[in-house]
Amino acid sequence: MIKLEKPTQEAGSVFSACITRVRIEELKTRLANVTQVVVDAANEYDTAAEHTRLHEIAPEIMVGGTVTRAEMEAVYTQRMAKIGAPGRPIYDAIFTSAPQGKCPLCGQRVVTTLDHHLPKAQYPALVVTPLNLVPSCSDCNKAKLAFLPTDSSEEMLHPYYDNIEEDNWLAAEVVHVQPPVVRFFVNAPAHWGSVLKARVEKHFHILGLGKLYSLEAADELLNIRHQLRDLHATGGSNLIRTEMRRRAESCERARRNGWRTALYHALADSHWFCTSGIFF
Repeated sequence: MIKLEKPTQEAGSVFSACITRVRIEELKTRLANVTQVVVDAANEYDTAAEHTRLHEIAPEIMVGGTVTRAEMEAVYTQRMAKIGAPGRPIYDAIFTSAPQGKCPLCGQRVVTTLDHHLPKAQYPALVVTPLNLVPSCSDCNKAKLAFLPTDSSEEMLHPYYDNIEEDNWLAAEVVHVQPPVVRFFVNAPAHWGSVLKARVEKHFHILGLGKLYSLEAADELLNIRHQLRDLHATGGSNLIRTEMRRRAESCERARRNGWRTALYHALADSHWFCTSGIFF
């Protein structure tokens, strides 16, 4: 997961901007009257997220008892996400906040949408709250769907609130088959608590990151296969191991828990791969 800075836009001002062009006066009045409800929901969200208690926020079907879920969802789809909508500049600012355009949830695919961290179907008051909108790829967005945690250990990682990039937690191992297969897994540091460990494993499982990274690794191996054979012909398994270690160190400087970092460490550590596994 890639850590992102929190959006700086305030929920109340974003909501007000989104509803400025509502033409039906009765609807516009009802929406304007729930602005404080939206602000309060955003504040509750911020506090809960800081303490891994988003699961304690109760789902709802109405906002302020007067605005329906469908009406709030339309504020997002028609007045924020739509090209030319009054809230679109805010949508674009959040969309482009991910470094190199990479999805912060998987760290691999390209950002194509905004994900509602708490689903808009269950939390309509948060449909345009910037803290609840995370740039993501469509695969991660679909994988999350309407997942609702029931306790802290089930809460998926939140790029605005969680930072696990100071520790090495992504690991891999080489499976001795031809062509070689690389299996990725969460290797939690000893100082992590049980809740954080469970959350990272939940995040890894729901988004299918093990399969994603294994497929990327298979493609990487195919691309370097001939170079590996040349290296082996020149310096044998020791030169292969040295090259894999060098690549691991280079990748680690860019992304400590990137799949390439874990891949090259696993390849360097595998005696089987460095001696015979490269001949596939």
